[in-house]
Amino acid sequence: MAGEPTAGTPKRPPTLPPRAATSPAATGGARGGAIPGQARASRVLEGLVRFNAAPPGAAEAALLACCGSRRWARRIAAHRPYPTLDALLAAADEASYDLAAADLDEALADETSAGLPPGTPSAAHTAWDAAHSEYESRFRHAFVICLDDCRPEEHLNQALSAIHARMSHPPEKERAIAADELRRLAHARLSRLVAE
Repeated sequence: MAGEPTAGTPKRPPTLPPRAATSPAATGGARGGAIPGQARASRVLEGLVRFNAAPPGAAEAALLACCGSRRWARRIAAHRPYPTLDALLAAADEASYDLAAADLDEALADETSAGLPPGTPSAAHTAWDAAHSEYESRFRHAFVICLDDCRPEEHLNQALSAIHARMSHPPEKERAIAADELRRLAHARLSRLVAE
């Protein structure tokens, strides 16, 4: 949660091959650069081109940092090129929905629960550690939650509320929720991968 909109951060940051150098004209020239929305769209397009052109092994490695299922990563890499970010995200969602039980186990095993942000009171650390320990003992995987829909100041309360509420679920229900949270995390990570 430390500054991230997601809990369950990847063990390694997703990366693509380096960008090609761009000329000042390509980034808006000497007049101060592109409009912010245009700059982001340009970064996304550039990132998508790099993702589409990446060697299969590099694309799969970047994808594995978004979701730890090898089958998921291979499937998305094999269906390149993607014409838009929306097409890539739709393919990622479809691949997430199609994960077999063993693939979901693999992806959940690759997740780690995020730590709390610096300056969090010690009582919150104690509550988080105890809840997470109980969750892992009960469900045998890290607690995963996507907090993209929450403001940063709400992350701690949302995560603590969710872990306590989800602790009461039967294992099958919690597995379905964890799979959906994992899909949302992969979606968010993939969006950031392409936009960087």
